[in-house]
Amino acid sequence: MTHERVSRREFLRVTGIGALAGAGVLPLRATTAKGAQIQWTMVTSWPPNFPILQTGAERFAQLVEELSEGALTVQVYAGGELVPPLGVFEAVSSGTVEAGSSAAYYWAGTVPAAQFFTAVPFGLPYDRMTAWLHSGGGLELWTEIYEPFNLVPYPLINTGVQAGGWFNREINSLDDLQGLKMRIPGLGGKVYERAGVSVVLLPGAEIFTALQTGTIDAAEWVGPYHDYLFGFPQIAKYYYHPGWHEPGAQAELIVNKAAWDALPKELQAVVRAAADAVTAWSYAEFDVQNAQYLARIQEEYPDVEVRTFPDEVLDEFFALTQAVFDEQANQDKDFARVYEAYLKFRESQAGWWRAEYYYHYFEYAKVWAS
Repeated sequence: MTHERVSRREFLRVTGIGALAGAGVLPLRATTAKGAQIQWTMVTSWPPNFPILQTGAERFAQLVEELSEGALTVQVYAGGELVPPLGVFEAVSSGTVEAGSSAAYYWAGTVPAAQFFTAVPFGLPYDRMTAWLHSGGGLELWTEIYEPFNLVPYPLINTGVQAGGWFNREINSLDDLQGLKMRIPGLGGKVYERAGVSVVLLPGAEIFTALQTGTIDAAEWVGPYHDYLFGFPQIAKYYYHPGWHEPGAQAELIVNKAAWDALPKELQAVVRAAADAVTAWSYAEFDVQNAQYLARIQEEYPDVEVRTFPDEVLDEFFALTQAVFDEQANQDKDFARVYEAYLKFRESQAGWWRAEYYYHYFEYAKVWAS
């Protein structure tokens, strides 16, 4: 996936950073004190050419180079090209490379609280996740949680709400989940385990074969765009929504702290601006592509049934989620601390977001459901 090259001055004008530069807050030409170039290596957890996630990391690198006018360049390597896809955290933490692009919940075994900075079941969607991170104290908490690992985190790419998954049996109640084998990671997987599901952890490249051969009965991946490209409509009959397990999955940029501290302030600002721009683009791209590819799935695969989880099942999932949260909070004090802050922020939004909920409810009823 490609994008038009944007002139640095035009980007600054559009994003408002140009106003800061004009006011003398941000130098228009970002260079190191001695005018030398800084070169970073960035590794990701995404397959080569993987749309939006890997191409978004590459888009970020291009913007950094353009905005800094070459003062900072970033060489991006896809998962497995330089380090294993799940080796990003360690590679950046140790200083083997300067930066990485991945998802914080992959590090749940090392940092249980990190899961809140990607997505948790029945958690914050994209807009409220962005609000929490940038204006509600979430990014400060994230920075604290990563500090012992010599990492500086920042949001980079968001998928928006994901799909609920592909199933080869109808799900009308929790009884239908008993004995089912499903590929799903994270806290969503723990909820399914409590519901009687045998959870299988597989990398994306292995899901199709496992589902096709019956090694698993169900799988979640991302959404219609990526699910179509992976061929899932060819081998599964029921496509369930919504992705209650990942309502607004936030990917991450992680930078080795020493590398971050060595950057001049103006280049730190460039990195953040590029990440913000790519995150906004990624959410828009997911929305556009998911809508188009859901339509393609329904047109090209008429035997596929697009379903919503019954309210009864979602109610059960919600109750099981609270039990999983309580269990995790009892086991890890940082998880408990972030969980408390997360809940406090979500509750603080309830009054205002009720207005948006009723708008969308009415809009759906009048525009799409009629």
